[in-house]
Amino acid sequence: MLLNYKQLGQGSPVILIHGLFGSLENLNVIAKALAENFLVINVDLRNHGRSPHSETMDYASMSEDIIALMTHLNITSAHFVGHSMGGKVAMQVAHLFPDKVNRLVVLDIAPVAYQARHTSIFKALKNVASQPIADRKHADTLMQQDIAELGVRQFLLKSLAKDQAGELTWRFNLDVLSNCYENILSDIKANDSCLCDTLFIKGNDSDYILPEYKEAIMTRFKNAKAKIIHGAGHWLHAQKPQAVNKSISDFLLAD
Repeated sequence: MLLNYKQLGQGSPVILIHGLFGSLENLNVIAKALAENFLVINVDLRNHGRSPHSETMDYASMSEDIIALMTHLNITSAHFVGHSMGGKVAMQVAHLFPDKVNRLVVLDIAPVAYQARHTSIFKALKNVASQPIADRKHADTLMQQDIAELGVRQFLLKSLAKDQAGELTWRFNLDVLSNCYENILSDIKANDSCLCDTLFIKGNDSDYILPEYKEAIMTRFKNAKAKIIHGAGHWLHAQKPQAVNKSISDFLLAD
């Protein structure tokens, strides 16, 4: 499967990977900052954005998609930056294909299995998908029944677009994401510790990286260190872009 992607800048390659329900557009703020020093490859994961759809949705398959794209672009190895589910994809690449990863930045996710936390989001998305939608305002009104946070609705609505028939529909493959949700919550496959230099960046107000996950992180990534972004939650790159971009750049450019 050849993923949809955008390239920006020049220099050593950096691959950016978005999270669940997202697209490459979500990481544009990081892409633009990194493009000052790097060749940035910003990707849409399978079943997201403008990439192909598939009935399979697991971390092994998603990591293989990334490797296929690297082969297509003649990239031998790259730095990786991944947010949330995209962070797990990047971690999976680092374990399955260690020679492909130079340095790794993981934004607000840990190499652990998570409990379900998107039930209301799936309900809202399916509600929108079940009926004709006049415009985004109409979709937003429907989603308010299950999602109170305006920011979450605005993020999701970025993936609402007209299909070939001119009907508003979700760009991501909602049925497969729902059916494969347990795979998305699951841990990555890791047998040996990854030795690449790794930076975990956590939003101070987020509960995605908890103190009890430290052992799992250090077991899987021996050369890991952490950075906390104060005043930010799970969407730290949107809430504190300058701090996040500086943390990423400083880490990737360090001698």
